[in-house]
Amino acid sequence: MTRTNKGKTISCFILIILQLFLGIGAVFGGGALILSPDGSLLRMPLYLLKYTAFDSFLIPGIILFSVLGLYPIYIALLLIFEKPMFIGERIRFDSSASGAWNHSLYIGFILIGWITIEAYLMRGIWFIHVFYIFLGLAIQAVTVLSSVKKHYSI
Repeated sequence: MTRTNKGKTISCFILIILQLFLGIGAVFGGGALILSPDGSLLRMPLYLLKYTAFDSFLIPGIILFSVLGLYPIYIALLLIFEKPMFIGERIRFDSSASGAWNHSLYIGFILIGWITIEAYLMRGIWFIHVFYIFLGLAIQAVTVLSSVKKHYSI
């Protein structure tokens, strides 16, 4: 695999880009739902929440903003600067890899779970659900590439 600055492979940069893409999109989407809990900023009708426990998009917006927005951006920054995590460093599936590497894998699972639950509760699957399921799978696939894991091994 081709190496670039600081020894990162192209695969490492692809992972960082995927995390930033997810995080920035979720910050804007979640932020729009927080600012407009009726969904009007995103042109999302409230009837989409019919089978959920929510009367507005406020709580889903907060979750989207923080868990799928700020969290992936935080992980992307840790992947870029290769610093230990301030919070969550010890929550690892694989103790031979950095906390950021492990949490990158977790983000893929969280995204797939979020979209699956959302599609179930909304009683429908749209193209955007399929797109984000594949984004979650792509994050997981790139995270477990041997060149990426080797780079973030401790």
